[in-house]
Amino acid sequence: MEKQTASLHLVSAFLAMEPTVRVMSHARLLGGGSVTVDVQRFIWDHCISKAIGKCHAPYLKNFLKKLILEIESNQDDVLDELYNFTDENAVKGNVRAFKYIYFLFPDDASCEDAMVRQLVVPLHCSLNMLQGDTGYIWPASPFLSEFILSFPDMFSSKTCFEVSFGSGVGLVGVCLSHVKASKVILSDGDLSTSSNMKLNLKMNQVSTEDDEPVTLEYLDSIRIRTEIDIISSPQVKCLHLPWEYASESVLQGLKPDIILGVDVIYDPLCLPHLVRVLSILLDKRKSIGSSRDYSRGCDSYDVVAACDTYISSVIRNANTFDCFLASVDKANLAITDLTRTLQPASLLPYMQSYDRLSIRLFKLSSK
Repeated sequence: MEKQTASLHLVSAFLAMEPTVRVMSHARLLGGGSVTVDVQRFIWDHCISKAIGKCHAPYLKNFLKKLILEIESNQDDVLDELYNFTDENAVKGNVRAFKYIYFLFPDDASCEDAMVRQLVVPLHCSLNMLQGDTGYIWPASPFLSEFILSFPDMFSSKTCFEVSFGSGVGLVGVCLSHVKASKVILSDGDLSTSSNMKLNLKMNQVSTEDDEPVTLEYLDSIRIRTEIDIISSPQVKCLHLPWEYASESVLQGLKPDIILGVDVIYDPLCLPHLVRVLSILLDKRKSIGSSRDYSRGCDSYDVVAACDTYISSVIRNANTFDCFLASVDKANLAITDLTRTLQPASLLPYMQSYDRLSIRLFKLSSK
């Protein structure tokens, strides 16, 4: 069983495009300390051969170089296929690539059906967080995804809204769909990233609209024409939603049960807009159009069910985080650190570059 687990971790790390040094550590573990000929054959059959036509050329080239160098440095024989391989069929370029994220459920996991031992999520994503868009797998995204998969009852049959400057590659949306959230709305402030996110959802057989990403203008036009819920089928919608332009009427129309955010606490200039959006979504009162109760001299409100917000984030700058806390307090919102009390299961044990200890989980709610 240990060898089977080591084999699965090696393949998973390679297809997730983990740093080469991390993949090599899995290879050595499988070989009992060295990359034996049997391990090389396994890598060829289950990693490289499966990656042809899919793997990112620079990554594959670097991996092969490091693999052969390590084998030769140990004065072991190198498999002929590794020496003779060319990357003609590898995906060229250095901008985006396909990664395959394997969520591996332990045998005693209570977070998944016993018949489902793994969830494979292919993603078209950026390899550089500084590239200029948000189509990148942010560090807190795997954590929040593990959280969703570990506690499916919290999200099943719920309307979930990811309020992010960029929902990135849609990983959280795929996981929400997997645990059968009734509705999922993924937001992004960048139109090109929204298109890529929608592509990833379709690759994972998550039903989405067939037209372009929904815009704020489209939502406003729907609200004008009809009183029906604007978040109708299909199950997942990709919403172009720059925080600074999000109107109160549109946000109220979303009616989420749960709000999610991934690595949204990073830019002090964006924080006031983020907290304003959260304040509107978390407000327990919902204004009834423009009606006014003249006997009381105030607007008329309905009391709506309160929703909770879960934010997973790496705290990169203490001053920025303090600014976020101050904005939350000023908006009369309560924040609770759940990092120690609500730990998700470790479903990405092979992903050594993913530092779970650096990520914090917060819950926001209306006071």
